Amino acid sequence: MDRTHHRRSRRLVPIVAMAAASALFMAGCSSSSGGKKAEESSSGAAAGKATTPRMTVALVTHQAPGDTFWDTVRKGAQAAADKDNIKLIYSADPNAANQANLVQNAIDQKVDGIAVTLAKPDAMKDVITKAENADIPVVGLNSGMDVWKDYGLLSFFGQDESVAGEAFGKKLNETGAKHALCVIHEQGNVGLEARCAGVKKTFSGKLDILYVNGTDMPSVKSTITAKLKQDSSIDEVVTLGAQFALTAVQSVSDAGSKAKISTFDLNKDLIKSVQDGDIQFAVDQQPYLQGYLAVDSLWLYKNNGNYSGGGEEPVLTGPAFVDKDNVDKVAAFAAKGTR
Repeated sequence: MDRTHHRRSRRLVPIVAMAAASALFMAGCSSSSGGKKAEESSSGAAAGKATTPRMTVALVTHQAPGDTFWDTVRKGAQAAADKDNIKLIYSADPNAANQANLVQNAIDQKVDGIAVTLAKPDAMKDVITKAENADIPVVGLNSGMDVWKDYGLLSFFGQDESVAGEAFGKKLNETGAKHALCVIHEQGNVGLEARCAGVKKTFSGKLDILYVNGTDMPSVKSTITAKLKQDSSIDEVVTLGAQFALTAVQSVSDAGSKAKISTFDLNKDLIKSVQDGDIQFAVDQQPYLQGYLAVDSLWLYKNNGNYSGGGEEPVLTGPAFVDKDNVDKVAAFAAKGTR
């Protein structure tokens, strides 16, 4: 890949997520009421599935064991891979050095494209450069919005965590919260830190930060419980992942606290908890869309030279709030595993 040409050809073209999704899908699919030959098109697709040469794409994330959020990301990525005649290789490790090694493995396998998260970007910079030097196009998703352009990635798909945090803080003001506890489950993760910083920026009440070990759920539960027992003035627990919100429900009960719970991100169980009133609201960054667009963008780049977001602007997939007013609609999609 000619990186110099890529940087010169970038244009400021903001794209909203749903418009991008529609454009990408139409570029990769064709429809026709005619016979089998009529179904083929210049886009390299037949009957909604690409007939372009087989590609191999590696999706490398910082998923921790048991974090079901990434199952939804992977499902979206696989849907795009199935449509685009792509072999998808998925790997993950929450340890940044290990994640970098997984990217190196993908380079060694001479994949046609890499989609990667940059939760701890400093550890990933060198290996991203190696991929680009090997002419392997790289796109980012979910984490790393502040650095993706500096690292030379083609595109980025995700949520601006600072903006999402600020929206979250305003939402807390509407609920009447006065003292919130923001629980960070992975220290050093730039996206998680940005969420709590964003909340603090707009929340008119007091905000405390609590670090927990996100890979040890019993420890998460006991640490939150202890904090709530120590400070009875905490009236809101803010978590940064669905499973941590569900654990916080138990902590609030064990501590005899009256604190309410709100969170970033969704899963099926959390949607049920919003329906039941155990959790006030959640911010949805649409992980299925992140995985889908990341993989599909690599197909578009290889087969049509496209840059999502013009190579300059991120393609935003969130934030969107899910609360009692719209949770039933979201639940219908969650039943299919796509939300």
